[in-house]
Amino acid sequence: MTLFKMVVKQKDPKKLGSFLLHQGFSKQAITKSKNSNGQIFVNHKRRYTSFKLAIGDEVIFLTGEEKKNPWLKPSNNKLDIVLENKNYLVVNKSAGVLTIPSRYEDDDAVVNRALGYFAQKGELDLKPHVVTRLDRNTSGLVLVGKNAVAHARFSKLSKHDFIKKYHAIVHGNFNENELIGLIDAPIGKEGTGVKRCVLASGQRSQTEYKVLDQVPGASLVELRLLTGRTHQIRVHMTYLGHVLYGDKLYGAEDKFNRQALNCYYLSFPDPFTNENETLSIEDPKDMINLWSKLSK
Repeated sequence: MTLFKMVVKQKDPKKLGSFLLHQGFSKQAITKSKNSNGQIFVNHKRRYTSFKLAIGDEVIFLTGEEKKNPWLKPSNNKLDIVLENKNYLVVNKSAGVLTIPSRYEDDDAVVNRALGYFAQKGELDLKPHVVTRLDRNTSGLVLVGKNAVAHARFSKLSKHDFIKKYHAIVHGNFNENELIGLIDAPIGKEGTGVKRCVLASGQRSQTEYKVLDQVPGASLVELRLLTGRTHQIRVHMTYLGHVLYGDKLYGAEDKFNRQALNCYYLSFPDPFTNENETLSIEDPKDMINLWSKLSK
C-alpha cells in the first residue's frame, strides 16, 4: 500500500471522487481502494467518493493492495539506477535487455530487475509500472513507476512537458540546409512482422532532429520524440535515407551489433511535487567507440 496526502485548493473539484480523478488517480485505483483494503480519509474521517469537499480539506488516499502477477519473476541482476524517490525510479538500461518481459523471455527484463530490487529492499508491496519503454537494442534512460498512481499521473503529461532526447549514429551525411529539421511523416505497419514504415494511412508521427557532427559517411544526430510510435526514430531516419548503424531490420550493412541509439536525456515535471526533473547520461562505450572509429 502507498499513502498520498493532498490539500483541496480553490480550483479543485469539490466532489471527493472528482477530486481524486483530478489528482491523477484512476477509476480502477479508486475502486481498488474500497475493495482491496485501501482507505480514503477527509480530515482523518473515512468518506465515500460522493462526499463534498471544502477548500483546505486534507485528503489522504491509501491505495489498495496491487494484484501480484504470479508469473512475473524477480531478477537479482544489476539495475543501474540514475534517480529514485518514493514514487518512481529512472534506470539506465543496457542494450540487449528487454524493458518488459516477453512470453519467450520472461526472467531478466527491466521489470524483473526492478521487482528483484524492491524485494531486496524489503518493499514487497511495490510493483513496477513502465512509463517509458525502449527497444531491446536501444540503450538509455527508462522511467519506471513504483505504483499504478505514478503510472497514471505520468501518462497525463503532454509530450510538450515530457522531453525525451536520443543520440543516434547514422549512415550518410546531411546537406547544409538539412542540419536541423522536423520529420512529420505518419508511421504504420505493413504485413505481420515487427517492421514499420512511413505510410499515408499510418499514425501521426513527429521527430525533431539536429545534426551534432559529421564525418565522411556518418553523422551523429540528436533527436527528440514529439510522438511515441514503435521504432519511430529508426523509421524516420530510414525515411530520410540515413539508416542507423547496426539497424539490420531497416537495411544497415555494417558490423555494429545493435542499432546505434541511446536515450541520453529525460526532462519532466514531477507529477507529485510539480518540480522539474532533468536527467542526462553519457552515451555507452560501444557508441563512443564507434564514433571514435568512424572519426579517424
